[in-house]
Amino acid sequence: MENISPALLEWFYKNRRSLPFREDPTPYHVWLSEVMLQQTRVSAVLPYYYRFLEELPDIPALAACGEEKLHKLWEGLGYYSRARSLHAAARRVAERFDGVFPTGYDDVRSLPGVGDYTASAVCSIAYGQPCAVVDGNVYRVLSRLTDADVPTDTAAGKRYYAERARSLLDESRPGLHNQAVMEFGALQCVPANPDCECCPLRDRC
Repeated sequence: MENISPALLEWFYKNRRSLPFREDPTPYHVWLSEVMLQQTRVSAVLPYYYRFLEELPDIPALAACGEEKLHKLWEGLGYYSRARSLHAAARRVAERFDGVFPTGYDDVRSLPGVGDYTASAVCSIAYGQPCAVVDGNVYRVLSRLTDADVPTDTAAGKRYYAERARSLLDESRPGLHNQAVMEFGALQCVPANPDCECCPLRDRC
């Protein structure tokens, strides 16, 4: 497929939302935001994100945090297993990596609660590593671009979309590329009634 990254990035620069974890994409900030955003809207996450960082500004602070305080900070955000995994991962980072978030994909992937998507997001956005992300928005964009009717909930489907995402990744700026694809799926290539007339990829879709 033709390189879509230039068109996507041009769209992204014009349309992206201003989000705190984009303005200061440290590994901790990206990781925290990705965990909070699982199954949760951006608008709902932002107040929690700000409050969480005020109380726990870095990984050592999170690792040392008591469970009662952590639960209070997370209260209302739901899916509390995310908070428990976040806490366990911070402790693992404190014990194994001296409190510094690891840089290697395999080390990041080994942390409690961290799957392929989160590891790829942190490694690409915070470290500039060529890791392609695949989430619900990316599935939708890729399936429309490639006219693919491949189920996303099968092993074969996951492989198909992971390969397509890797083949389209702009390795010179993977973090920006990944954010552009995800934002494109969230704002432009939406599930119902997308505005295809003003889509920058309409001639390639």
